[in-house]
Amino acid sequence: MRSSNPVFKDLTANGGAPQQYGNPYGNPYGAGAGFGQQNPYQQSPFGAGVGQQPGFPGAVAPAERAMTVDDVISKTGITLGVIIAVAIVNFFIGTVAPGLAMGLALIGAIGGLITVLVSTFGKKYGSAAVTLTYAVFEGLLVGGISYMFASMTVSSVSAGVLIGQAVLGTLGVFAGMLYVYKTGAVKVTPKFTRLLMGGFIGVLVLMLGNFVGSFFGFNVLRDGGPLSIVFSLVCIGLAAMSFLQDFDNADKLVRAGAPAKMAWGVALGLAVTLVWLYTEILRLLSYFNNR
Repeated sequence: MRSSNPVFKDLTANGGAPQQYGNPYGNPYGAGAGFGQQNPYQQSPFGAGVGQQPGFPGAVAPAERAMTVDDVISKTGITLGVIIAVAIVNFFIGTVAPGLAMGLALIGAIGGLITVLVSTFGKKYGSAAVTLTYAVFEGLLVGGISYMFASMTVSSVSAGVLIGQAVLGTLGVFAGMLYVYKTGAVKVTPKFTRLLMGGFIGVLVLMLGNFVGSFFGFNVLRDGGPLSIVFSLVCIGLAAMSFLQDFDNADKLVRAGAPAKMAWGVALGLAVTLVWLYTEILRLLSYFNNR
């Protein structure tokens, strides 16, 4: 099943099914000798023999440890920690130099997009460096956007309350969709993926059209009016559904025994969805607090 998340698209193979990381030449020693297992008759009872010790010519490299759920949790936590730390820094930069903060946010948006493209098309989805670079860029973006919407709020709601509401909303949606996935209330099927992809394409086309129209005074999807509220709700719904796709891809990679480094790719995919969801919830809250 092919993922609609651009990061997860290349984490799977064979039309979307998770790649099996077992012995590519078959298993002559029984069904149990899969990824990371060796022929028991090649092992010396006295340890590694000549030609098996590290540094000897022809030495056999040890199999990489398989990815676990704990790997996904830890790598995602590190990635989000970097995003939050950088976002806080750029937010406070905005309080003393708003122009600089907005410039850094723009750099973050462009850099984050380039990083995702490198991860997707450059086959770097298992790279810790790529994932953490994305986290730094997105931290700049999140901090700048948070400051921008907080400064635009004209009601009695403080910036801290507005941002706190957006964070709680994001965490709530994440937890809710994780529960939905675990209970199997919504199944991730090929039809589900096609519908989700269609929704993403539609939203992207509308965003691009609205962006071009904004240069001519047409900004109906982001002006805070009723249509803007509906559009933000649609984006939030798509981001929420995207979590199901993310969870499903991560689950398949764990079951397939993918290398542990793939957890960085999973973390990147989840971070993309979380950042999008947070910005849309923050935007929606700003509409109501500007009334």
